Amino acid sequence: MNKIINKERLAEDIDKFDVIAPVIAKSAKPGQFVIIRIYERGERIPLTIADSDPKKGVISLVALKIGKTTCMLSSLKQGDEILDIIGPLGTESETCKFGRVILAGGGVGIAPIFPIAKALKSSGNYIISVLGAKNKDSLIFLDRMEPLSDELYLCSDDGSIGFKGFISNFLSEFLDKNYSQDKKNIERVIAIGPVLMMRAVCEATRPYNIKTIVSLNSIMVDGTGMCGACRVEIDGITKFTCVDGPDFDGHLVNFELLLSRQSMYMAEEKESLDLYLKDHECKIINHMP
Repeated sequence: MNKIINKERLAEDIDKFDVIAPVIAKSAKPGQFVIIRIYERGERIPLTIADSDPKKGVISLVALKIGKTTCMLSSLKQGDEILDIIGPLGTESETCKFGRVILAGGGVGIAPIFPIAKALKSSGNYIISVLGAKNKDSLIFLDRMEPLSDELYLCSDDGSIGFKGFISNFLSEFLDKNYSQDKKNIERVIAIGPVLMMRAVCEATRPYNIKTIVSLNSIMVDGTGMCGACRVEIDGITKFTCVDGPDFDGHLVNFELLLSRQSMYMAEEKESLDLYLKDHECKIINHMP
């Protein structure tokens, strides 16, 4: 069970896995996630469901190599099995008809934007996609997002493709030129990516009072709301990402607290990865400071 039937290298440090998981595929909704475990004593990590095919009983997972477990996941090949996959977890993203919607996907966050884009498009929304990465070789899912986008804009940190700079910088310029509050020509922004990127997008949209939804990937253990490890502060109230989220109103998120909690185990994570790499060959881009 949980057999990998296809593995695709999307970028130097990003892999996509198509996995047999019929029960999850049948129930999965845009915005939901799973928690996986590679081996019996391994840690449990959340991964957003990037796509699902109920007829074939297959789900797609996209992972960035950044720590021990994702490095181990990247080492798996077609035909291998993932020990545990639990889901679908979390609440479904709201994908009714809003009108004109901006989808901002950064890095590996472009993958979970994809099922949301499909659902929004089928609901009759006008999709403006803004996708960003460090360079053109790191941009993923372009072939999937382009057919769903009425407008598509690309950003890269180094300027190797599209707008040179961050997604938030592009959005600030785009909204300044195109947004009219009287006409309400942008009804919603949905941003998924690194925490710093989502915070910056929220600050870019705040002056225009455009509702901005972010998908939070906080530290998780059980994924059912029992342990409290994934707690976040939303408008001064404690919420659990695994059961109350992962989608929240970005203008209400306490990003400072979230960033603080995200870095709680950074030293231990780095030590675990270093020990693993001593015994295993695994090329990995170091994303840790």
